Amino acid sequence: MALLQDARDQVDRAFTGGSKGLDMENAFGGALSAFRRRYTRDLTDYDLAITGVPFDQAVTHRPGSRFGPRAVREASTLQVFDPPWGWDGFSPLEELAIADYGDAGFDYAQVSEFPGALRDHIRGILAQGAGCLSIGGDHYVSFPILQAHAEKYGPLALIQFDAHSDTWPDDDMDRIDHGTMFYKAVKSGIVDPERSIQVGIRTVNADPLGVETITARDVRELGTAEVAARIRARVGQHPAYLTFDIDGLDPAFAPGTGTPVWGGLTSGQAADILRDIAGINLVGGDVVEVAPQYDPSGGTAVAAAHVLMELICLWGWTRR
Repeated sequence: MALLQDARDQVDRAFTGGSKGLDMENAFGGALSAFRRRYTRDLTDYDLAITGVPFDQAVTHRPGSRFGPRAVREASTLQVFDPPWGWDGFSPLEELAIADYGDAGFDYAQVSEFPGALRDHIRGILAQGAGCLSIGGDHYVSFPILQAHAEKYGPLALIQFDAHSDTWPDDDMDRIDHGTMFYKAVKSGIVDPERSIQVGIRTVNADPLGVETITARDVRELGTAEVAARIRARVGQHPAYLTFDIDGLDPAFAPGTGTPVWGGLTSGQAADILRDIAGINLVGGDVVEVAPQYDPSGGTAVAAAHVLMELICLWGWTRR
């Protein structure tokens, strides 16, 4: 009966809710926000901000991830009723003050201005003392976000879940390409390759630039516990940024993406690895490349919303 009463009383919590707590608003109704968190750009007394980056003009194949933030917000409404599974009772929605900061603004017709606009957007979050997790958008968006984080934390350890290395050579820093931004991140010194690691890779790139690579086949053969141990050993307690390209999952689990590649991770493997790296010094992260129109089931957005919750847990685990 109490749950029914909560469902009657809790409406449009994106505007009427507080900064903490589980939520009983009907998952199928109400104004959408990330995990029913309140929309605000005043992060006073907030621990963590979630922001969307609806940009997909750097893709090499299918566009559509500009609709990712909206789809992931909708899918996230399924996760607000209980603490997340597998986190030993840790309930980040109850213990952390989390805001939905809304989306980054930019002029879609002035693509060259986008990187600076996004850097400034993320700087505005970090300057208020809150952590930042982002929803893409194509994978290029990680580059300006990394730049803003590196200004605050110095060179970062990068943990990347992906089918592609995204370190193909590209010395033109003005090119906006979702396949070369981590080459630029390493070359410009904002990512420390000796502390960085990629998981789920299953495309050819002759030069990983010193970043450790764990292929999708390695995950199957080594097992998730060993993969997590290798991530923890590589990263240590260095400030880390985790980026999760949804095409790191096999298309059977995440068909709604621009460049799907067979032979990828299962959602269970990804969940186990993410939970087993609890304790890393995560300072930021993103989930990207959700293109919902290629997945009428909505399963890709659901998977991305679960990844986002795991990122919240990882960020909050050492800040409880």
